[in-house]
Amino acid sequence: MCTVVLLRRPGQAWPLILGANRDEMLNRAWKPPARHWPERTDMVAGLDEVGGGTWMGLNDTGVVACILNRHGSLGPLPGKRSRGELVLEALDHADASDAAYALSDLDPASYRSFNMIIADNRDAWWLSMADNKRPVRLERIPEGLSMFTAQERNDESDARIAAYLPRFRAAPVPDPDAQNWEGWRALLASTDDAGGTATTAMSFRMANGFGTSSSSLLAVPSVEAAFNADKKAPIWLFAAGAPDHTSYAPVDLT
Repeated sequence: MCTVVLLRRPGQAWPLILGANRDEMLNRAWKPPARHWPERTDMVAGLDEVGGGTWMGLNDTGVVACILNRHGSLGPLPGKRSRGELVLEALDHADASDAAYALSDLDPASYRSFNMIIADNRDAWWLSMADNKRPVRLERIPEGLSMFTAQERNDESDARIAAYLPRFRAAPVPDPDAQNWEGWRALLASTDDAGGTATTAMSFRMANGFGTSSSSLLAVPSVEAAFNADKKAPIWLFAAGAPDHTSYAPVDLT
């Protein structure tokens, strides 16, 4: 069960701020975010060496995309395409809205269930498919704070969201200009299983080898901030392991 926390602040210099933990079988091979695809040179993303796709990426026009499994759909399934391909397809678009509408028309029978986030500095979209018998649902993500796991947006029937959504709401907003991410960094690294199960914690490891394998903090500047005297550029900090014991480092976006 992965987690994405997204803060939308239209009108701010940093209108899109995102934190994400990837939860996966820890023996599943992957590589940190980079330009791994020779045929897709305008995107930076982690590489899932099993499926060939990615769980999260950013392209050169500032579109970010993330994919999360829904409950009961961990791992590949014979006859189904890798959901990680959908992130790459989203990042083929220069605009989040164009990407979201294009992917909302996919054949649901081809994939296991998922939640998908596609956003840029103007718009943010949630694509969800609870099963492969119904069309993909497309919803605009509102301003403010949203948290996604394996169920619905801000769904407090999910123990992790119930435990941590109030904490993210109360935490200091990250300040990318000051390189201050401490409130969100501490929450993404939290091992407090307040819900009574290991997977309630933001960062965890289970006896069966399933756990938090990496973490990201990302900010996308506004159009104005990108072209003013400071020429702000997206910032992506990545922890190549569970964030409770792995430091974040800047991803090379050049």
